Amino acid sequence: MNKMSIEDLDRIDKAREELEEKFTNFSDEEFCEFDRVENKLHRRPDICAFLLLSNLAPSDNRDIVTAAEHDIIYLDVNLEELAINATEDNIKDLLRCGVRYDSESGCLSMFV
Repeated sequence: MNKMSIEDLDRIDKAREELEEKFTNFSDEEFCEFDRVENKLHRRPDICAFLLLSNLAPSDNRDIVTAAEHDIIYLDVNLEELAINATEDNIKDLLRCGVRYDSESGCLSMFV
């Protein structure tokens, strides 16, 4: 089992804070406005979001959906890598596809 250092934990916390701030800054204007996505990777918003996330934060994990609760799915995405690779336009497109930052769980999620 890999032990994480204090520095690793601090870096992850900082990445989550940065992502939460970026998602919050644009959420009111962009959330679920799929028609505003200029370069759609798929015609369905959820699949478009999954493909974009896979491009920005590639993973060897089997599934991108890690959990579900009533009408919300939680996404398995390396937030540190996403924070490094995602531009503001990428964040806007994710919001337009219906992805949001869930501050309670500290991960990305989508309504179903």
